[in-house]
Amino acid sequence: MKNLDLSFALLLAGVVCTSMIAVAGGSAAPPAMTPTMVSFASGLLAPSPLRSLEEANGWINSPPLTMESLRGKVVLIDFWTYSCINWRRELPYVRAWSRKYKDKGLVVVGVHSPEFAFEKDADNVRRAAKDIGVDYPIAIDSDHRIWSAFGNAYWPALYFIDAKGRVRNHRFGEGGYDASERFIQQLLAEAGASGAGTDLVSVDARGAEADADWANLKSPENYVGYGRTQRFESPGGLAPGRRQVYGTPSRLAANHWALAGDWTVNPESAVAHTAKGRIVYRFHARDLHLVMGPAVRGTAIRFRVLVDGMPPGDAHGVDTDAEGYGTIDYQRMYQLVRQSGPVGERLFEIEFLAPGAEAFSFSFG
Repeated sequence: MKNLDLSFALLLAGVVCTSMIAVAGGSAAPPAMTPTMVSFASGLLAPSPLRSLEEANGWINSPPLTMESLRGKVVLIDFWTYSCINWRRELPYVRAWSRKYKDKGLVVVGVHSPEFAFEKDADNVRRAAKDIGVDYPIAIDSDHRIWSAFGNAYWPALYFIDAKGRVRNHRFGEGGYDASERFIQQLLAEAGASGAGTDLVSVDARGAEADADWANLKSPENYVGYGRTQRFESPGGLAPGRRQVYGTPSRLAANHWALAGDWTVNPESAVAHTAKGRIVYRFHARDLHLVMGPAVRGTAIRFRVLVDGMPPGDAHGVDTDAEGYGTIDYQRMYQLVRQSGPVGERLFEIEFLAPGAEAFSFSFG
């Protein structure tokens, strides 16, 4: 789970999803964010965290990989969870490195350690991996055993392991892609690989994978469930765990949000019990994403998005059309707004046209 104790500035500038999974219920705080690559002084975690790959709940795109089967290979461990926008924006680079260097001795292993309960479902992970285009080996880490063995606390997190099985570097969060690729090249050269070269990949990231508009990003990630939400406004307040009819205030302050209609707000999410349930959010960013899906598996729910009371037009996201219509068919991150013109403070509204929609978190880009 991500840590809401981080300051507003860190959420905007850290380009990393942070987690309290490793210390859930404990007194320890998560480690400070590390936006640059850090070398382990010893060059090795003890015991070697690669051994923990044997604890995976399952594998996608590969037979099970072990420390022994990876001996002599340079390994890049990428911790991810498929609804995280920060990881989605890193993915084009990791995908490109896997394709470029897999014949040179690099093995990329995507360790899927879930944030939300629905991400523990292996079928959801398989579907997301196919839809998003994750074609390298994936270790399903639904019990966070691999996560814990690495002492990890972030999505995305990269761990660079040399051909002798030593963890040599790590990087948390988005960015620093050139330095990461050069370090991969260094490890391949040390392993005696030929032809790795010194040129760097060039990616054409689109949709949700495109880099954020950092200069205009003034809205931090926020949650819909009562366990971690912030800046909720509604007459009468929030009713945790109880069914309630909500109404929106006459005006929302920046980065505040509200519900309208018949909802139950649970620890992780909010579920709409009737058609025309709405969520309203005042944000300042180029992009708006919402993690959501039907509460009942196998169903599909239509929705409509408005921006400042109007259909989004050219500002629609990849999961909406110009009139603002779209469909949720499984639990994932949906890109609902991608502005092409000047970015300013906007009022976002989503209305679900049938009952049973479930919303988890907002993120921005």
